Amino acid sequence: MSLPHAILTALLEKPSSGLELTRRFDRSIGYFWSATHQQIYRELGKLEGEGLIRALPSEQPARGQKKAYEVLPAGREELARWTAASQDPKPHRDALLLRLRAAAVVGSEGLEDDLRRHRDLHERQLETYREIERRDFPPGRGGAEDRLRHLVLRAGIDLETFWTQWLDHALAEFAELDVRGGRGSRLRAGACGCVRVRGGWSRSSPRPFGVMPLSHTCGPVRAGRAVPRAPEGGAGRRVRAGAWGLGAQFPAPLGARGRRRSPYRSASDVGGRRRV
Repeated sequence: MSLPHAILTALLEKPSSGLELTRRFDRSIGYFWSATHQQIYRELGKLEGEGLIRALPSEQPARGQKKAYEVLPAGREELARWTAASQDPKPHRDALLLRLRAAAVVGSEGLEDDLRRHRDLHERQLETYREIERRDFPPGRGGAEDRLRHLVLRAGIDLETFWTQWLDHALAEFAELDVRGGRGSRLRAGACGCVRVRGGWSRSSPRPFGVMPLSHTCGPVRAGRAVPRAPEGGAGRRVRAGAWGLGAQFPAPLGARGRRRSPYRSASDVGGRRRV
């Protein structure tokens, strides 16, 4: 129900045609309550039908002439009622924040560039608001109407300031993740939910091995391909060591005496890949 009240507000400030309203929305009210010209024309027809506004009589009627509208007493009363009514704040929903939460489990590749793009957009919007403030609210204008309108503009300035500062902080966090994981690294998730960092895979849950370059919980990696993970509770499998000289992540089969058999005679044989 807020668009009709936004139109009533704009028409009380200045009687206008539908086209003029659309342009005024683009320059002011539309910054915090946007509407297309189709929506505005549709609401004008409804408000006129409800007896809240009327089309101003034209001194020289002409075909195709734009109709200007003004608010009737019933429309002013409706706007005053809506303004005085109590309303709860709307829950905040933001896809960017949800994408950041999702990146923690599926990987953040490509997200940093979009964060930087968002920061540029917010910075441009902030500069637009500051230009409006310099133009429309110079020092010395202290009337009640001007102060309330300036208060609305200040909300936009403060909100865009918050987003630019928060995005600066987010980009700094991404830069720190790059330094810790290695320059050029990005968090990338495997099918099991493990997160790949530079040189290997790491899980969010604690493991004694920490980052495991050759294998992750989806299974060991060999020659650029992932080997399927051994079933839970089943016999493990041995995998040839790779470039880092590490063996399989999963336990080797039990030997004749019930002990785990190592695929290598000793730690010194790892580099040579000598089998038992």
